[in-house]
Amino acid sequence: MKLKLSCADFAFPLVTHDQSLDLIQMLGFQGVDVGLFEKRSHLWPSREFRSLNKSARELARRIQDRGMVVADVFLQMAPDAAPFAINHPQSSRRRKTREWFRKTLDYANRCGTKHVTLTPGVPHPSESRLTSYRRCLQELPWYISQARDHDIVFAVEPHVGSIIPRPASALKLARDLPDLTYTLDYTHFTRSGISDLQVEPLLNTASHFHVRGARRGRLQANFEDNVIDYQRVLRRMKQINYRGWLGIEYVRTDWERCNESDNLCETILYRDFLQKTMKSL
Repeated sequence: MKLKLSCADFAFPLVTHDQSLDLIQMLGFQGVDVGLFEKRSHLWPSREFRSLNKSARELARRIQDRGMVVADVFLQMAPDAAPFAINHPQSSRRRKTREWFRKTLDYANRCGTKHVTLTPGVPHPSESRLTSYRRCLQELPWYISQARDHDIVFAVEPHVGSIIPRPASALKLARDLPDLTYTLDYTHFTRSGISDLQVEPLLNTASHFHVRGARRGRLQANFEDNVIDYQRVLRRMKQINYRGWLGIEYVRTDWERCNESDNLCETILYRDFLQKTMKSL
């Protein structure tokens, strides 16, 4: 296993996007995780897609000029996952999500990346959880197929509030859809008091991986308060020959109190820890 480290371009929202890329370059990262988050990141899909080819080529140029590559493009069509969830009960909403996903695949291809992430769908209050889950099963094969046609690996991220908020439900979805991969982030489980051992089987389905600190009750925590055993994670990744990126993903938002960390310092601490740990394995 070769350690490939990326950093989220949305980790530093108080500076411009160019300044964020400058920081990521100065910190020595090889890759950039690009967030296309509507109304909550530097790059809003509604803006980027107005002149998709131009926007994507310009982003690719700015990242390549800094000696880096795009590791992942993560699409979120609204500040909350529910309005345009892939399993929304309204067919018109699902059609728009499909439309924007096609654009995201084109955008990713022009940026030179081979990985795209979406949220996996959510339980909708207007229907049973089982109905929401079954609609995910109906919708996700289309996304997998479209990504394959674009030579892109498609992943969803199991997360707090999603249709797969716990390891057991995520494992079930992976069994139901064997071609699906995950952008795996332990912190969404750690926050709920779930142990690393319960999350670990999901590593076999991971095509991308997020790193940051967490503890029970805190989705995002500082390095010194973290309870996730990332040394064990790296050891297991090495055993299964994980080939994806490890993206350090500190965010700044009042959601889940994710605005109480010094993202720059925490990113450096995890960069150094991961590099040192990998050398010792």
